[in-house]
Amino acid sequence: MSKSQIKALIESRVSSDGMTETGIKGVKLFRVTTPVNCAPAVYEPTVIAIVSGAKEAILDGNRYAYDSNQYMCCSMSMPVEAGTPEASPENPLLGVYISLDTKVMTELAIESESALGAIRKPQGRSLPPGLALSQWDDGFTDALHRLLMLGDNKADTSILGDGRLRELYYAVLKGEAGESARGAFGVGNEIARSIEYLSSRLDETVTIDDMAAQVGMSRAVLHRKFKQATSMSPIQFVKSMRLNSAAMKIASGMNVSTAAMEVGYASSSQFSREFKRMYGQSPKQWSHTKAIPEALAS
Repeated sequence: MSKSQIKALIESRVSSDGMTETGIKGVKLFRVTTPVNCAPAVYEPTVIAIVSGAKEAILDGNRYAYDSNQYMCCSMSMPVEAGTPEASPENPLLGVYISLDTKVMTELAIESESALGAIRKPQGRSLPPGLALSQWDDGFTDALHRLLMLGDNKADTSILGDGRLRELYYAVLKGEAGESARGAFGVGNEIARSIEYLSSRLDETVTIDDMAAQVGMSRAVLHRKFKQATSMSPIQFVKSMRLNSAAMKIASGMNVSTAAMEVGYASSSQFSREFKRMYGQSPKQWSHTKAIPEALAS
C-alpha cells in the first residue's frame, strides 16, 4: 500500500473544509485550504497523519512542523499553538485524525512491553516525549489504508472497525513514536495520568501537590519527570492548559468571564492580566479572533 492510495481515498470523500466523519469511532478526515497562523489549541491523545500540506505546532516557545513525511503522535493532552500558514486551495492540508482510546492503548502497550523484540527503539528525538514524530513505515501505511477502506461499507465498519483500529494502534507502538506512546499508556505512565487528572478539573483549584499525590510521587520527582515529558514545569503546564482552553472558548464566541470561570479563574482581573501576558492581547481583543479550525485544534 502507498500514501498516494490513502490520499486518493481522502480526496474522494472530503469535498469541503473541516472534519469529515468516517463511521469509525474517533477517526475523521480533514481538509483545510485557508492559511491559519498558529493560535492556542489543546492537542488531545491522537495520531495525525498528513497526506498533503503541513501543520505547525509551537510548544513552550519551540516550533515543530510535520507533513506527509512523518505522522504525529500526541500521547497526552498538551497545550500548544497550532496552525497551517501555507495552506491554500492549490496546496490543501489533507489528512486523518485518529483519537487514541486510553483503554485499548493501555492494553496494547502493556502487552507490547512484555513481548521481547516486538518494539524498536527510536533512533533520535527532537520533541519532548509527550509529542513524537514517526516515519510512515509499511506496517502503519497498510494498517491505515485497511482502516479507511472500511468507510465504504457500513457492515464492514461495524464488524471490523474495532479490530482494524487496534491494528493501527499496534503499528504506532511498533514505530518510532512507540516509546512516547508506551510512556503515556504503559507501565510507569504517572505523568500522563497526572495530566488526565488536571485536564478533567480545569474549573477547579488543582495544586501541584494534588497532582503528585494522585500518582503517588513526591513534588520534586513529579516536577523533574513532568519537565522531561512536556518541556514545561507543572506550574507552567497548568497555566498554559487553562489559558489555551479559555482562548479557544473565547474565539468560538463564549463570554470572557464565563470562559475564565470554566478554566478555574475566580478573579477576572487576574485572568485578564495573565491572558495578555501570554498572548499579547486582552481577552476582549481576542474575542474578535477567528476560531481556529477543528482540524488544527486537535
